[in-house]
Amino acid sequence: MGKFSHVDYRGKVNMVDVGNKKLQQRRAVAGGTIFLSEETLNLIRENQVKKGDVLTVAQIAGIQAAKQTSSLIPLCHPLTINKIDVKMEITSEGVIARSEVWCIGRTGVEMEALTAVGIALLTVYDMCKAVDKKMKIGEIRLLEKEKEYVE
Repeated sequence: MGKFSHVDYRGKVNMVDVGNKKLQQRRAVAGGTIFLSEETLNLIRENQVKKGDVLTVAQIAGIQAAKQTSSLIPLCHPLTINKIDVKMEITSEGVIARSEVWCIGRTGVEMEALTAVGIALLTVYDMCKAVDKKMKIGEIRLLEKEKEYVE
C-alpha cells in the first residue's frame, strides 16, 4: 500500500500540491441506491410526493453538490468542471443515482462524482421521509475513473 498523500512527513494534514502535474482530461462515474417501499416508488412515479418532483429535484441537488465538493471536503481542490451529468432511475427496489463528471485539470473528479450521488440520494430521502420510514441509502461507489493527457 502506498503512502497517504494528504499527510506530511510529520503525520500532519497536508493539501497535496498539484501545481507541477500536467493537465489531463479527467472523468469519473459514481453510483448509488436508495431502497424505498413500493408505495413510495409509486408516489415518485406518479409525481404525487407533496414536496414535488423527487427525481428532478434530486438531479439538480446532485449537480449543485458536485460543484461545491471542495467547500464540503476540506482537502479537495477546487476544480473547473466542464460537465456534470446526474441521472436518476427508478427500479423495483428503489432509485439509482448515477453521476458522471468531466474536467480538464491536474487532479481527478472522483470526489465530485461521489458527492453528486450522495447528495442526490439524500435529497430523495428528504423529499420522501414523510411517507417512508424505512428508506435505506447504500452502495455509493466509484464505478469508473479515466484520465488522459491533453495535447
